[in-house]
Parts: sequence; structure tokens; C-alpha cells
Amino acid sequence: MPMPTADECVIRNLVDRRAAERPDDVFAVFQDGTTWTHAELRGHVRRAARALQDIGVVQGDHVLVWLPNGPDCLKVWFAVNYLGAVYVPINLAYRGGILEHVVALSDAAIGIVHGDLVERLATVDRGRLKQLVVFRDKGIDLPGLIRHAADILDDAPAEVADAPTPIEPWTTQAIIFTSGTTGPSKGVLSSYAHLHASGQGFPLATAADRHLITLPLFHAGGTIPIHLMLSRGGSIALVDGFSTDGFWDTVARTGTTTLILLGVMAGFLMKRPEPAGNDTALRWVTALPLDEDAIGFGRRFGVTVMTTFNMTEVSCPLLSERNPTVVSSCGRPRPGVAARVVDENDNEVPPGMVGELIVRTDQPWAMNHGYYKNPEATARAWRNGWFHTGDGFRVDTAGNFFFVDRIKDAIRRRGENISSFEVETEVCAYPAIREAAAVAVASEIAEDEVLVAVSLAPGHTLDPVALIDFLRPRLAHFMIPRYIRVLDDLPKTPTQKVQKHVLRTAGVTADAWDREKAGVVVKRERLTP
Repeated sequence: MPMPTADECVIRNLVDRRAAERPDDVFAVFQDGTTWTHAELRGHVRRAARALQDIGVVQGDHVLVWLPNGPDCLKVWFAVNYLGAVYVPINLAYRGGILEHVVALSDAAIGIVHGDLVERLATVDRGRLKQLVVFRDKGIDLPGLIRHAADILDDAPAEVADAPTPIEPWTTQAIIFTSGTTGPSKGVLSSYAHLHASGQGFPLATAADRHLITLPLFHAGGTIPIHLMLSRGGSIALVDGFSTDGFWDTVARTGTTTLILLGVMAGFLMKRPEPAGNDTALRWVTALPLDEDAIGFGRRFGVTVMTTFNMTEVSCPLLSERNPTVVSSCGRPRPGVAARVVDENDNEVPPGMVGELIVRTDQPWAMNHGYYKNPEATARAWRNGWFHTGDGFRVDTAGNFFFVDRIKDAIRRRGENISSFEVETEVCAYPAIREAAAVAVASEIAEDEVLVAVSLAPGHTLDPVALIDFLRPRLAHFMIPRYIRVLDDLPKTPTQKVQKHVLRTAGVTADAWDREKAGVVVKRERLTP
């Protein structure tokens, strides 16, 4: 598979090309019904790029972006890349130590943030940040930082200086943060060619499609379809999240033809009544994972279903046929990808045996090119010429790949990957706790719930509600444990490593405190785009 050209994958080239070819065609429909044509998109992006250029952003700079889905985030992302700078988005739920870590690792001197989030920066080391562009500024003081109102992004002229050197397919386009499965979150280096290759996981996409974006633009699940539609000549509907109640209305109102159904979305929709008329334009979906609900969704609503496997570091290496029927399959290696399931020495295991999924591509730069400022993790992942996913898989005799479990200590809850390390770090900051281990336990809905087992410091007792209150300002809402177990000592190996498999196997025991049964509610914060 040949390397894509800059005109095929570089965002600056694509924005300019589409505006020249089809200036009056709509590219984006937003939550409030506002639309942007390709010509309008280019105007917004160039003005924002010029404003960033005027405050010092140059090619190669890292720009921290902390914004909810909406026109502002889309404009800022494209403007950063229009200059040849690196888009560094971060999770809206981050706070405390996790926020401090990613801000420091970003190496960004300029951040573009929502005003409701600024307060969180007041309590952490802000690394190299020197300037902030703030949307809906609440006036919270951050000494030492130069502040700019977001109006500058609209008020600048639309003349932008060319990048000093060409923006190439292999240029770093973004640093996307992982969940940090075996340590602090890692920054995945992603090129334009990587972003473009990820679109191969959506082979049905055409210029006639409008992709509904419900996933955030700090996740690959949000950015990949947007780039895909820009490169294919299609369009997007960008909303601030998934809503079961409003789903069919949104699909009809925006003219959506395709979207990603992640995690429990298909299951939630299958439990709802048939939409009145069901006269939408929806024609195909990508379902992750491929469970009975996903298959049933396709049959019930008359849409084509496909599935794939992806993670931030790779580019949808596994892909199914249309309307697959093998439940839980992730498909087979797509064209241009080699995939194997191997043991700890990278020897391929027999069909049916569980091992680690490793992948490689025949196109250079079609996957990540490392973890930023983390050569050790890069070397571990890219050993023997293959990228090691850290995920347990098996292959059946027909060649179908099945995800089994995470080899790393990751937890996945409601579509979010959670670092057990980061949960444990914040739990252990609570004065009563001596040690903590966070593990995944079964959820009644899908994916996982978080259980944390703790041992207490001498002379202390634990009020679980007080611990949850302590964690609220320190952890993202989806990371806060549902279950808490208090043990005299955590199970250990002879070398004093915690035996998490013992805790996972035990699951939710009778002595586990359940936050939901106790009526302790943890909600996601909603921001106004």
C-alpha cells in the first residue's frame, strides 16, 4: 500500500483543497443546527491560525487543547495543524495529579482551554505553559500566565504565512494521551499518515456520507472519522456526546448516514421503542464491540454493521466483513496489515490459545511513531519489528481474531480506558490508606466496573463515602471506584508485588462496599460548547 501524498492526508492541504473544489458544500453540522461550508471552515481555520501565529505559535510547537466537542474545538484543532504545529488534546475530566502529568509531558507553552476548566490549573504545576487562550473566561487568576480572550481567534485576518518547511505525511500531527495502563499516561506520537491509515477501518465511507461524531476530540474515536470525511469528501455532524433519548432525532435532524456505536450504545438503543417512522438516512455503523446487541441493531433498523479493533497507537488493523455474525469477533487483518497472536517470546501460538496481539503495516508511518519523551516504553512496544498491543487475543481456525482480556492492568468503563496506576496513586493519597490495588470487575451492563482493594495505615478506619468525596476533585468521574474492599493486607507474591489476578478472580465479594447501592452518585460534568 503506497504512502499517501500530502494532498491526501495533511489537514492544511485538505482544508484548502475542499474549499477550492466545493466551497458551498456543507462540511459540518453542529449541535445547535449551525452549519459550516468548506469555504466557511477554511475562513474560520485561517483566522484562528493567524491569531495563534500572532501570539507565537510556529511550526512544530505543541499546543495544548482542552475544549468540549463543538465548532470551537474543531476550528482550533485544524488551526493548530494548519500552522504545522502539533495538536495536543487532553481529556475534559482530568484534574489533580493526572492533569499535572499530562500538562508537563505536553511541553506546550500555549494552551487553549474552556473557562470552566481553568480553575483546575490553579492547583497544579503548569509545566511550560506561558499563555492561555480562554473560551468563556470566568476570570480565575493564574499568576504568571498571559491570558487572551478567545475572540482573537475570530478577529484576526485570514492571511496565514506558509510553514517554513513542507508539512509532510510523516510530520507529527498530534500527541494523543493513553490511559497509562502500566504507569503514568503516555503521549502517542501520531503522524498525518497514521491518521489517514486509521480511516482504512471504515471502508464503506464515501463522499455521500455524513458521520455523526459523538466521541470526544481528545480520543482517536473522535478525530479519525473527522479526518476520514475530510479526506473522502464527506461531511460530519459534531455533537457533544451520545444521548439514548435524543439519538434518532439527532440522526434525522443532521442527516447522519454513519456513526460509531461504542460499548453499550447499541444495547441502550435496542431497549428503546422503535423510532416513529424510522425514515432516517442512516445506512451503516461501526460497532465496537460486536456483541448480540450490535448484530441485532443492524437487523432491527436495516443498517449495515461492521466492526474493527483499534487503539490510539495502531490504525484499525482488524476489520470484519459486512454484517458479521460471529459474536465477539474483531474481524481479520485488513489489507496492508500483518497481525499475529504470540507468547512472551513472540512465538505465534496455536489457534484457540490466548496470547498477545502484535501488528505491523506494509506502509511506513501508518501507526504511531513512539511515545513522546518515553524511549523505554517505545522500545518495549516496538520490539522485534512488531507493535505489541498489550491485549490478549485468540484466533479461531477460520482466522477470526477475538479480544479476550487486557494483558496490562487496564480497566475499561463506559467507553473510557482507565489506568489502574493512576487510580491507585490518588487513592493512596488519602491519609487512611496504606496500599491500594485497582482492578476491573464485571459490570451488569457491559465492559468493567472499578474495584479498589485497600489496606489501611495503622490506627485508621475508612469511611468509603469520605474517600469518594476525597477522590471527586482528583480523578475523572469515570475513574472513581464503584466498589471498595478493605483488607488487612493485599495479596502479594514472594517479591512483594500485588497479585491483582487474585483480586480480579475474587471479584465483587460480600465485604465490598458498593457506591451505587449506597446511593453515592458521581456524575460527568457537562460543559456548554
